[in-house]
Amino acid sequence: VPNLQGPRYISPAPNGGFVVSEECGDVKVFTSSRKLLCSLSSKYGHRFGNPAGVCVDVDGSILVADEQRRTVHLFPEHGAPVCLVSAGLRRPNGVGCSSFGHLFVADAGENCVKVFKYCVRPP
Repeated sequence: VPNLQGPRYISPAPNGGFVVSEECGDVKVFTSSRKLLCSLSSKYGHRFGNPAGVCVDVDGSILVADEQRRTVHLFPEHGAPVCLVSAGLRRPNGVGCSSFGHLFVADAGENCVKVFKYCVRPP
């Protein structure tokens, strides 16, 4: 996949595609045939500081850790982004999620992994 602006983290998506965070401050979603499906900043009008870790949950929502803003946001397929974690992170890098609604955040600023429980209800 060419023309990425400093690719950092990558995660597979349920549809066979994948998600990539870029140093330039964007997150891009690709199809299984490696075609650009969308940019999260364009699709949602969201401004990232420094997107880092990305993962996709069982509902197909994309979760992104933002190192600069010290947050984790969830981007659902439909609807507005949801800030899942807005406090208590010093330098979130990696993220992962379980099928049981657990969010795992690697916080390099505190040299630990923090575990959160989340549930997003459809609109």
